Amino acid sequence: MSIQTRQIGSLTVSALGLGCMGMSEFYGTPDEHAGIDTIHRALDLGVTFLDTADMYGPFTNERLVGRAIADRRDEVQLATKFGNERNPDGSWVGINGSPDYVRRACDASLERLGVDHLDLYYQHRVDKTVPIEETVGAMAELVEAGKVRHLGLSEAGAETIRRAHATHPITALQSEYSLFTHDVEDEIVPVLRELGIGLVPYSPLGRGILTGAVTRESLESDDSRATGRFPRFSGDALDANLALVDKVKELAADKGCTPGQLALAWVLAQGDAQLGVAPIPGTKRVRYLEENVGALDVELTGDDLAALDQAVPRDAVAGERYGDMSTIDA
Repeated sequence: MSIQTRQIGSLTVSALGLGCMGMSEFYGTPDEHAGIDTIHRALDLGVTFLDTADMYGPFTNERLVGRAIADRRDEVQLATKFGNERNPDGSWVGINGSPDYVRRACDASLERLGVDHLDLYYQHRVDKTVPIEETVGAMAELVEAGKVRHLGLSEAGAETIRRAHATHPITALQSEYSLFTHDVEDEIVPVLRELGIGLVPYSPLGRGILTGAVTRESLESDDSRATGRFPRFSGDALDANLALVDKVKELAADKGCTPGQLALAWVLAQGDAQLGVAPIPGTKRVRYLEENVGALDVELTGDDLAALDQAVPRDAVAGERYGDMSTIDA
């Protein structure tokens, strides 16, 4: 089976990707076997755009993805990220965009993934202590060496994107974007359109809340959403946000799809000929992957989009998307 493709910058990917982070960390108990089964099912369905990062695990998620694609590398558009530096015990070091670290991080990722090149290599967060020209200059060396095919940034601001693109063409920006998060629309999306850079929305389901499956009781104690890291899942904010989800559920029922499919269809509908948009919803379960793929069959009319905008007004979501927003480039 194959699904439609999207052009993000200079790279062609499956219209829907797969975020692999939760297979190893952050969203409840990791399940390596289920994660590998999910990646295999994704490839069978034509979801070939896989996203990981060195910090997930840390380091274990890249190894998992590498094992899953070992005999299917040619089918995959493989993306990973560097820059959120962690120790093997999981402790946080900091954001690192130094040229030497860029080179070392890439070589380490290639080894863990068991591949000789990366299709897309992102700077995970902007290091505000290192000029972006120096970081992207080192990334460009990786392209020249054949280790990386395309370059990306994650959560970079408009001016940073311009400076980076002037140093070496940037293919994609990965940023949070969903019915619950519109931050990129004002200043960043116009720059992406102008420069021909694609948008890869992460958390297009609002970290799962837009599936309708999240309740105060459903989050495991080791789930980062239950620890205060994401204020939208705590206290009164969670109650307010679940009320918004109820409105999405109603619209989904009228449309004959799940709320998650409706939310993903909204994200997919934000792309056009000038802006390639390829969201990467994450899951570690085959059944949720299959549900997400069903979003590609949900066609939204102008009235549908207007109803969603009315049900979830841009500024209605309660709480910041991170407890600490200091690592987001503005």
